Amino acid sequence: MSKEMLEAFDSLEREKGIKKEVIIAALEAALISAYKKNYGQAQNVEVKFDEQKGNIKVLAVKTVVEEVQDDRLEVSLKDALAINRAYEVGDEIRFEVTPTNFGRIAAQTAKQVIMQRMREAERANILDEYAQYQDELMSGTIARKDNRYVYVNIGKVEAVMGKNDQMPNEVYNPQSRIKVLVTQVGSDSHGLKISVSRTSPELVKRLFEQEVPEIYDGTVEIVSIAREAGDRTKVAVRSDNPDVDPVGTCVGPKGARVQTIVTELHGENIDIVKYEDDASDYIANALNPAEVIAVQFDEENKSCLVIVPDYQLSLAIGKKGQNVRLAARLTGYKIDIKPESEVEFVDEDVDADYDDAEPESTVTEDSEVIEDDLTEEPSTDEEETTEE
Repeated sequence: MSKEMLEAFDSLEREKGIKKEVIIAALEAALISAYKKNYGQAQNVEVKFDEQKGNIKVLAVKTVVEEVQDDRLEVSLKDALAINRAYEVGDEIRFEVTPTNFGRIAAQTAKQVIMQRMREAERANILDEYAQYQDELMSGTIARKDNRYVYVNIGKVEAVMGKNDQMPNEVYNPQSRIKVLVTQVGSDSHGLKISVSRTSPELVKRLFEQEVPEIYDGTVEIVSIAREAGDRTKVAVRSDNPDVDPVGTCVGPKGARVQTIVTELHGENIDIVKYEDDASDYIANALNPAEVIAVQFDEENKSCLVIVPDYQLSLAIGKKGQNVRLAARLTGYKIDIKPESEVEFVDEDVDADYDDAEPESTVTEDSEVIEDDLTEEPSTDEEETTEE
């Protein structure tokens, strides 16, 4: 070994982050493999590498025995005592057996094993580096795509985005900048594998944390998210600070904060609703922008019946049932909706008064903030009639 090789080890440690000790261990293992292959499988050998001089020694390890059966693995007690009178049966003695012509085959074998160990070490370093980004938001550049994946360059590696993680309303063109959620960091038989997603509800959460400082510092909490990627998302928020309006905080001045997220998601509608400890109020908010008259619960089956005005039925259900479906995911209740005209009576215990409910905000593709006042229409006094 030469000083140039030692300098190469130092260079690999600086540039690749692979410690010199790892490379030397790989080199020693490679040389043992090459020696056994070319000079006898039964040999029990060790390789010692001198980091200062760059020298390599191959040592045959032999056990001291009374009677030698295999001179490649054993040495007689008589011969051992001639070396050092302190040796006893069972001790191990190392003899230098470094070949003068280790040979081209041995060198090639050593190189192959070294390169493999180096790739493994580099892969482990990248895994350690990117493990901290699990479930985090990262920016990247689209490298290419095929029938199965979109490949996203997120630094030192190319992450893969499968079909289920691609949004149906997006076109992924090479060199385009994109934000993705890292969903998996690991390796398989083909090597390092990092998976990313654009459809995960967690992506929306991370975007809100990025755009709304009050969410990042914990002043406002995202309680639940229900998402149909590329179309609509409902986000339930709350705050323990009575002076903070969680919905208004997330929407931002003139809808600026949430509009940034809508733009990033290429027009995906986002409903921000206020979480309430009272399940009736929470479900009513979740069905925004529809008005709710009353909510009747079946706690045993974790379901409820929601009564809405007849003219609000289609709005409450939503296109292809999307609004009620997302509300059910958001609240954790199975929701059945009926118009007021089909309900014969309303349970007296049901709280149907939503006069004090705060208006919720809906962000549409046109970025309009719609406020829905869930108050009941005031009743009018009956007109008195007189008989002529």
